[in-house]
Amino acid sequence: MIEPPPTLGVLLAGGLARRMGGGDKPMKTVGGRTILDRVVERVSPQCEALIVNANGDPLRFGFLGRPVVADDVPGFAGPLAGILAALDWTATHRPDIQWVLSVATDAPFLPRDLVARLHAARLAEGKALACAKSGDQVHPVIGLWPVALRENLRHALVVEDIRKIDRWTARHGCAEAVWPAEPFDPFFNANSPEDLAEADAVLMRHHDA
Repeated sequence: MIEPPPTLGVLLAGGLARRMGGGDKPMKTVGGRTILDRVVERVSPQCEALIVNANGDPLRFGFLGRPVVADDVPGFAGPLAGILAALDWTATHRPDIQWVLSVATDAPFLPRDLVARLHAARLAEGKALACAKSGDQVHPVIGLWPVALRENLRHALVVEDIRKIDRWTARHGCAEAVWPAEPFDPFFNANSPEDLAEADAVLMRHHDA
């Protein structure tokens, strides 16, 4: 596998966590550690830098010591707005970087080769974008985004009112990097207290998860 180009990671932490009873989902714990801590540990070595996309008070993520960037588009427009904010931040503050990786912050088992395999998939398929897939499930929020497409994305969000990720990515072509979903899904996401219990059970069975 080739060495991937420099990539900035954005931790998408803008959800409202309604099914979790409110609060920030990334702050919930799995195996005695916050999901956010697990995400940072896995993603940070793969990226040139990390930023957090979150709305509301940015100080609640101040302990990370990383930039916290709010959505550019008003009205909680969903993950695409967070991705656009990350692309804009990268263009302004890290013009040397042409790629952004987005990840959900409720996924405690993200692969440690995520960036490399996403880049390999887009190159192999000759596509502009790439996202993750496990088993038969596509994970459009976990993907690679070229900074060069930020104005196109802005137009889609602001002018066309597009909110669904796959509706926009289909225009440009999106490769899929596939992981097995067994013995556990590396893109398992914890959306409820029951999911947290299941994640704890995964860790009991697979200590290297």
